[in-house]
Amino acid sequence: MEKKADGTDDNVSPPKQAKTDFSSAFSELKKSEFFKEELPGPSKSKDSTKYSNTLLVSLKQKGNPLLKFLSNVLWEYSEIVPDYIMGKTTCALFLSIRYHQLNPDYIHERLKTLGSAFNLRVLLVQVDVPEPQHALKHLTRICILADLTLMLAWNAEDAGKIIETYKIYENKPPDAIMDRSDTAPYQKLSNALTTIRSVNKTDVVTLLSTFGTLKEIIKAGPNKLALCPGIGLQKAERIHKTLHESFLYSKPVKQ
Repeated sequence: MEKKADGTDDNVSPPKQAKTDFSSAFSELKKSEFFKEELPGPSKSKDSTKYSNTLLVSLKQKGNPLLKFLSNVLWEYSEIVPDYIMGKTTCALFLSIRYHQLNPDYIHERLKTLGSAFNLRVLLVQVDVPEPQHALKHLTRICILADLTLMLAWNAEDAGKIIETYKIYENKPPDAIMDRSDTAPYQKLSNALTTIRSVNKTDVVTLLSTFGTLKEIIKAGPNKLALCPGIGLQKAERIHKTLHESFLYSKPVKQ
């Protein structure tokens, strides 16, 4: 048997190392500075789609009658700062005037908690008192200073539909909520009637909602037209006179 110069033998196998248990080795690695354990957390993708698919409702809103009228959107309770989150950048605070009169500091505390979060912040006010003018004036001032959009509802159904509409139109293109085209029949009629002095678009809506068609508006006398809110006898006489004037017809000039 030949030996090397260093005294080792080619046929001699190296000594076997003792087997190391994997769990014990891994536990040593976990103690080192090279290991950083990441604890499992909520899925980010799930949270990002949650805003787009579901209307989030604060737990504080449990028992609010408007929830019964959220029939066209999915909604669920969630631990959120505002009362409603209608989208990634849109939220709403709910306030009844009756409650505001009893607790005038409540809205200020809610706004402090909300901070500057969300681009579109809606203050949904339910008018549930006979004379809301003073309270609405105060709330309007708050909305201007706090960059809020003031929306009024006269009952729980109106309030629910406002929240629902914000959610439905969250991802709609701008042209879906723009004015109708001038070629639409209603717009043509509105453009024609507003050429009468002192008649505005609100008057046109009032007339159409009262009489239904242009034919019925023409048939109505001045006294009947004056019964419409915001019209008055003077404006009614002007409308009646204009609608009953003779059409001018000019014959083509022969060459």
